[in-house]
Amino acid sequence: MNSGFLDKLIERLNRVRPEEVQGYLLRLADEKGFLETIFNAIHEGVIVTDLKGRINYVNRAACELFGLEREKCMGEPLSDRLRGLEWDKLVDAGKMMSRDMEVFYPQHRFVNFYVVPLSLDPPTARRGAARELVGYAVILRDTTETRRSTEETIQSEKLTALTLLAAGVAHEIGNPLNSLHIHLQLMERKLRKVPAGPRGELEKALQVAQDEITRLDSIVQQFLGAIRPVRLEKKLENVNALVTESVTFLQPEIGDRNILVEQELRKDLPLLEADRNQLKQAFYNVLKNAFQAMRSGGILRIRTNVDDQFLTVSFADTGGGISQEDMSKIFEPYFTTKASGSGLGLLIVRRIVREHGGEIDLMSDQGKGLTLTIRLPLRHQVARMLEEGTR
Repeated sequence: MNSGFLDKLIERLNRVRPEEVQGYLLRLADEKGFLETIFNAIHEGVIVTDLKGRINYVNRAACELFGLEREKCMGEPLSDRLRGLEWDKLVDAGKMMSRDMEVFYPQHRFVNFYVVPLSLDPPTARRGAARELVGYAVILRDTTETRRSTEETIQSEKLTALTLLAAGVAHEIGNPLNSLHIHLQLMERKLRKVPAGPRGELEKALQVAQDEITRLDSIVQQFLGAIRPVRLEKKLENVNALVTESVTFLQPEIGDRNILVEQELRKDLPLLEADRNQLKQAFYNVLKNAFQAMRSGGILRIRTNVDDQFLTVSFADTGGGISQEDMSKIFEPYFTTKASGSGLGLLIVRRIVREHGGEIDLMSDQGKGLTLTIRLPLRHQVARMLEEGTR
């Protein structure tokens, strides 16, 4: 509010006539409403508390960040509304304090905030006295997109380094493996001429060596497939058909694990320009991950949908979900929560999805399940012509 107006009002309080009170109150209400309009228009969240941390004011942006209802939280301790906020430690310093926090409800966000002590000048009669601490202001800024951009840059740099490493792996390991494989084949032919007695033990040793070479070659190929860009062969494809084919391919495993697969495939999906084999590989990897996360008798719900920009395919399983600590690592190479997992499956999925211009969303309810949603853009439109005369 206008401090000059308030100062004058305070000075004249003992001389204000009863009939003037209404006018002053209306002016105060107008200024309060004007300031609230301004605070509700800004993107940063603003929360004002008293000295005990009880909420005196909260603007619209702060309500949206934390899922608050303004009327219900007024007068309530801020620490009760934002559990995990160490309010006493924040205000104990008695000076401006800046911190970062991770918010899980109503949306997963990262927020930077700082707490500012609020002081008022003493009344006119006490000029020269120390300023009086009356409360605190909490200023909040949503840093989710900034963090996401930074993480994407780091991931891009990691993949670039891994791609260079992959070239070295292919050369330094691939060639010796081929040489070993050829020499083992020569040994196998010569072994046929050895008498049956000693040949049995040698054949077992030879088979172990061949199996290990095959396993090493498979690891190298998985690694290369996870990070090496491929040339997409795009055609108009029916995504529902690709989902159905992927599920059918894994039907034996579905039967062995007694898993119920529920498909809710939207019938009016448009055809999507995509690489059929690559997209099926992504679906296959997601399905395998979901099956391995569930015990026998689990349920996997697959749903396809479309809006103005994206075609979405979501896979919701009833497995154990993923902890918040592991969510940030799930796409890292060789990270896995399974005893026998390679840690490359979801890395391959993300590479394929991103090469199609899409993205992956994850929602986990630890102990209850995980929902993975693939969002694929309907078109790659870099620019469009405007009608003549359009400004």
